[in-house]
Amino acid sequence: MIRSLRWKGAAFTVPFQLGFVFLYLLPIGYAVYQSLYREQQSGLGLGGSTERFAGLDNYQHGLTDSAFMGSVLRVVLFACVQIPVMLLISLVLALFLDMLASKAAGRFRILLLVPYMIPGVVAALVWINLYSPDVGPLTPLGKVFGFDWNFFAPSMVWPSIGNLLTWHGIGYNMVIIYSALQGVPRELFEAARLDGASEGRIAVSIKVPFVRGALVLTGMLSIIQMLQIFNEPALFRNITPQTVSDSFTPIMIIYNQAFNAGDYHYAAALSVLLALILGVTSFLFYRLTAKEAD
Repeated sequence: MIRSLRWKGAAFTVPFQLGFVFLYLLPIGYAVYQSLYREQQSGLGLGGSTERFAGLDNYQHGLTDSAFMGSVLRVVLFACVQIPVMLLISLVLALFLDMLASKAAGRFRILLLVPYMIPGVVAALVWINLYSPDVGPLTPLGKVFGFDWNFFAPSMVWPSIGNLLTWHGIGYNMVIIYSALQGVPRELFEAARLDGASEGRIAVSIKVPFVRGALVLTGMLSIIQMLQIFNEPALFRNITPQTVSDSFTPIMIIYNQAFNAGDYHYAAALSVLLALILGVTSFLFYRLTAKEAD
């Protein structure tokens, strides 16, 4: 009977297993297969093309491709600034909500989640219009205070994108951190208050250490999302192509190789390389931060 119950319980996972195989494992396997081949033109290039086995040549080309590796480094450096700022704001908001009554916290939580509920493309279009010197209100507002800023200038593109991503992501990260705060025993706060600790000291010494695991989780998810950034730079490129090139981020390079250059095999190799970079980066980040959290 126990064995029968186990099989019945396992049967409930069949839809997930099928979806995982067909939507994740098979596409990954097909990408790896495609990355091992290369199209070769026959004759002088006037005839048809044939696929030949290239081994690891596409991967070697990707690792020595200055545009691809430069885009990875560019995004990593940007993530080192944007992710800590976003998580710090999310942490402060979560601590603020934790100080409020449950009913008031619920209302503010929903309000702060509104930006995350907006699709990323729509959010990018909204902010591009806000940044626009022609129709947006930010440029005239800056002139009132003596700021002559151009949000699409080379020195302002990354801050503009970073502001957009931070606005869009703080609500989601805040909810995760706030949920972790709800698991902190309330007795610790009462004991700290009886000892004369201020609310700021309670937040720094008690609350923040208890939510380090949530900070690690949100940080790792943010790293994975950041290295796959595509929508925002692609939309910014439509406005300022002289500033945002088609090799601005790794995903933009992969997209151009696949759909503009038509080199699906090289695009597949770059996709696998990016997945490996994501896996290694996430693993190292988790190992380093998990030790500190423990």
